[in-house]
Amino acid sequence: MNTVLKTKQHFKILDGLRGIAAIAVVIFHFMEFAVPDYKDNFIAHSYLAVDFFFCLSGFVIAYAYDSKVESIGVLRFIQSRLIRLHPLVLIGALLGLLTFIFDPFSNLYQGYGLGQTLLMFLSAGTLIPYPLVHERYFNLFHLNPPTWSLFWEYMANILYVFVLYKIKNRLLWLLVIIAALMLGYEAYHVGNLAVGWGGDNFFGGGARIFYSFLMGMLVYRSSWIIKSNIGFVLMGLLLFGVFLIPFNDQFNWLTDSVAVIFYFPFLVALGAGANLKAGYDKICRFFGDISYPLYMIHYPFLWIFLSYVEAKKPVMNEMVMVIIISLFLLIALAYLIMIFVDQPIRKYFNARIKKNTI
Repeated sequence: MNTVLKTKQHFKILDGLRGIAAIAVVIFHFMEFAVPDYKDNFIAHSYLAVDFFFCLSGFVIAYAYDSKVESIGVLRFIQSRLIRLHPLVLIGALLGLLTFIFDPFSNLYQGYGLGQTLLMFLSAGTLIPYPLVHERYFNLFHLNPPTWSLFWEYMANILYVFVLYKIKNRLLWLLVIIAALMLGYEAYHVGNLAVGWGGDNFFGGGARIFYSFLMGMLVYRSSWIIKSNIGFVLMGLLLFGVFLIPFNDQFNWLTDSVAVIFYFPFLVALGAGANLKAGYDKICRFFGDISYPLYMIHYPFLWIFLSYVEAKKPVMNEMVMVIIISLFLLIALAYLIMIFVDQPIRKYFNARIKKNTI
């Protein structure tokens, strides 16, 4: 195994990149409501951040578990993933429930009533898709739409622990090629890769996770680590630049396919070997820490922003101010939830499991 993979340095840079991608997603979701036409959205390709997450997940899961799944077993693996991921799934579902009921600019809750609302909450908390609200994009999980990617992440993790960790690289290569063809077809058929989140594009999420997760595994197993002195700032620009590519209906399928099939795996390989310069350690750690909480708690508040836009029809300057202030508040909230809710919950359950296995 490449000696770079024996250090933790690559985690710091890749975690920092994950934080940049999460922030880009939040800005993108605000801009979707402020400027509905993607051609006028300066950060229109940020939906591809999810594919970067998937690729990074495949890399990290293979790094962390390829050599120890046999020793810890299937149950312990599933427990560890649930403890890592599911507290914020439940927190996001609860925030979604509260903002849905108490949205000051919308009466959507009254239209659906308590029964349907509780079913949506159950759906968001258990990751059982329940697309219902046609008035607002028919998301798989209306109360917290980003949960769609966690659904596919769980599917990939289950497939990994039962099948993928056992397969040899030759078969992994074959699966990656098949997945790339599926992904390219999906992008061409739809026109882009902004799929997987809704009741009418559900299976597109499978194509996205199938390729990117497998490719992340292949990057790790093949030791495709590119050593360089690029550093975190340039790595961040290389990632963020993808999200700024102008939206073009004619070529989006090609842009998205190239970015996901070739460029994101390259960035993971480059980030794994990049040199973290002095002074950026804390920044990368902070970005990495808040990336998942921010991703999982921001969207319920976006629904309130949409209701505000629909009800008040604010001018662009006003929306820009709201977006900037809200972004910093959401980052702060994500950090507080991480420190005072998510981490204590994970610490408690990890301690319980450790105690029961002694």
